[in-house]
Amino acid sequence: MPDTPKLSIIIPTLNEAGTIETLLSELRSCQAGGAAGQVEVMVVDGGSRDDTVARAVPLAAKVIVREPGRSRQMNAGAREARGPFLLFLHADTRLPKGADRLVERALSGAHSWGRFDVRLEGRHLILPVVAAAMNLRSRLTGIATGDQALFMTRDAFDAVDGFPDQPLMEDIEISRRLKRLSPPACLRDRVISSGRRWDQNGAWATIHLMWQLRWRYWRGASAEDLAREYRHVR
Repeated sequence: MPDTPKLSIIIPTLNEAGTIETLLSELRSCQAGGAAGQVEVMVVDGGSRDDTVARAVPLAAKVIVREPGRSRQMNAGAREARGPFLLFLHADTRLPKGADRLVERALSGAHSWGRFDVRLEGRHLILPVVAAAMNLRSRLTGIATGDQALFMTRDAFDAVDGFPDQPLMEDIEISRRLKRLSPPACLRDRVISSGRRWDQNGAWATIHLMWQLRWRYWRGASAEDLAREYRHVR
């Protein structure tokens, strides 16, 4: 029977054929560099209409297809993951070198969950400022976003019943719940996340939209209503 991995990396996908091979190849290289057998990489696809699944199968430890919805996909992956530590990674985000060791060290003390700092990769000159603001806001509030590669112990994930079944702000909501267990480990090591939504939709328009949605969610607006508006704007 294969050794139980220490860390399970769970990647929700939907039509990510253009990025998934590069991401999974980098993760395999990371494992070969010293973490072979210690990291389990899983892809949970939400019914892609391109060949995301076919491209992922040779490179991931497991590929499963589930009902679309990022929360549902991540929860499905966590149910089948074997590691005591879980890391949820967007398909357009790359981990820093030695991320598995960084996570294990962060979760070996008082912290039951955490996230990385983020650097946004894209054309717009404002992106470094956006990333710095994201990192500072997260450090001050203890709230993390999915772009920052949330990680947690299996026990913490189970204690908060996983990600809430909602179409938007699932990262904000699980952060709120995890904060009741412990403050987050805010790692200064940076993940590199794509700035494609800022490039495609306009940096200032995207910043305004995201802040408006978060403000309204904090004020009590439902995730379902906000998701409908988000999809309409996109």
